[in-house]
Amino acid sequence: MTLVWRHLPRPLCLVTSTLRILEMRPFLSLGASWKSVTKLGLHTRPKMPPCDFTPEKYQSLGYNRVLEIHKKHLSPVVTAFFQKPLLLHQGHMEWLFDAEGNRYLDFFSGIVTVSVGHCHPKVNAVAQKQLGRLWHTSAIFFHAPIHEYAEKLAALLPEPLKVIFLVNSGSEANDLAMLMARAHSNNIEIISFRGAYHGCSPYTLGLTNVGTYKMELPGGIGCQPTMCPDVFRGPWGGSHCRDSPVQTIRKCSCAPDCCQAKDLYIEQFKDMLNTSVAKSIAGFFAEPIQGVNGVVQYPKGFLKEAFELVRARGGVCIADEHFWGFQTHDVLPDIVTMAKGIGNGFPMAAVVTTPEIAKSLAKRLQHFNTFGGNPLACAVGSAVLEVIKEENLQGNSQEVGTYMLLKFAKLKDEFEIVGDVRGKGLMIGIEMVQDKKSRQPLPQEEVNKIHEDCKNMGLLVGKGGIFAQTFRIAPPMCITKLEADFAVEVFHSALTQHMERRAK
Repeated sequence: MTLVWRHLPRPLCLVTSTLRILEMRPFLSLGASWKSVTKLGLHTRPKMPPCDFTPEKYQSLGYNRVLEIHKKHLSPVVTAFFQKPLLLHQGHMEWLFDAEGNRYLDFFSGIVTVSVGHCHPKVNAVAQKQLGRLWHTSAIFFHAPIHEYAEKLAALLPEPLKVIFLVNSGSEANDLAMLMARAHSNNIEIISFRGAYHGCSPYTLGLTNVGTYKMELPGGIGCQPTMCPDVFRGPWGGSHCRDSPVQTIRKCSCAPDCCQAKDLYIEQFKDMLNTSVAKSIAGFFAEPIQGVNGVVQYPKGFLKEAFELVRARGGVCIADEHFWGFQTHDVLPDIVTMAKGIGNGFPMAAVVTTPEIAKSLAKRLQHFNTFGGNPLACAVGSAVLEVIKEENLQGNSQEVGTYMLLKFAKLKDEFEIVGDVRGKGLMIGIEMVQDKKSRQPLPQEEVNKIHEDCKNMGLLVGKGGIFAQTFRIAPPMCITKLEADFAVEVFHSALTQHMERRAK
């Protein structure tokens, strides 16, 4: 699920090409036991921006005990970042604090989920108030929070997207959307892009086309992958393809109002429809910007033409996203799924569709969800929407995001291993390559070292892409330009240190 907020281009701060000699100081407000992360040499320590929050002292399980319990009782699938996984203790807005007293700037937001900031005071207050009033009652009873939230959410979506189904996670939302598409169309096959991530449930694994999530066991029947129109790594792409202030390093002769790459990817999409699926299909899933695949943006106009082709085959079009990236493609989906940021980390999700499609499902299924739309989730969801509006966080995302994207983009000019910088709003991808000519992915061990160096300087970013070669940057919407500057400077220092390692 991609976190894209309406009309949000994403900038990145550029660090000067000359290596800055900056110190990293603990903030006085944190006291002696809480300090900034200072683990690299003096010449690579950007100054961390101030924070006026004092966290509680960590008094829980020791690190070794945590490792012991994790190994014995939790999933054996290795998911934790870093050689020594972080033991986090507390969060405040864009900041995280670990058990050792280190402070970090969170530029991955709990995998693109913490939208308005960790433990936002208003969201906390609303949750605490609702917690003391009514935690839970299923949809067999009415309660005001669900109706208040439904009205607020529906007001933000264009007609005829006005019928809301509330569930608990993005995978569950996409499961339901698949069921809706099949019930409404009376067809089976659903198309999704290669590189797409739409969940890990038995149904949605068919839509998810990232190799690490695939299994040898059968599942996801009736799902058909198609080529992702990736203008950087795909077969076609040029210098005018993206709806973004930052374009690829690939050259083309297209005029600003046309895109040869888009036309070629559409021809491939037509070929897939003519050869790989039935004459009538159920639907097409698309993230307006791919998240897990490394913030991949499609050519301008591609989704609009793809939606028309899908509808001509009887299928419905599903946008897997938030608030509302589909608008930047000039399309109107039949179904919109959303999760992650709508609850600021609280487990809630939604499917929004038309009355016609909702009625098609109701004729064939008595859909029920025990926890979806419970009073606590809906109170939190309403508070998140209010904070976004009151604090003009969409405007902040556009302004700070564009500022940061443009600064990050300058790293391409200085470092041969920075192949592409892309994004929109506060969702940015930095794709690492061995060299710009080949565009071969930077080996994972090298990406991991840069990732560790960023963490050691106090910056947390994500990773993505088919080869785990892309850094994913998606901070909470409350970040400032000062913090964006710090992030770019840390990244610059990490790249500089890595190039020095390579030269030895």
